[in-house]
Amino acid sequence: MNVILHSTHCPKCNVLESKLKQKNIIFEINNDVEIMVQKGFMTAPVLEVDDIIYDFKEAVKWIGEQ
Repeated sequence: MNVILHSTHCPKCNVLESKLKQKNIIFEINNDVEIMVQKGFMTAPVLEVDDIIYDFKEAVKWIGEQ
């Protein structure tokens, strides 16, 4: 499973990072805004799991199900 947290280190980004760590989910952090814009993301955080994109609310749900 390939998990990438696209983060600007805002409060919501930090919440997702903390939840991922609590669940011992291995993930990468991308904080390169240019990459986020190239992928079409207009807000952060975005969680990308095996090429599936989750916004904050969906990401919290996905993490909770792991």
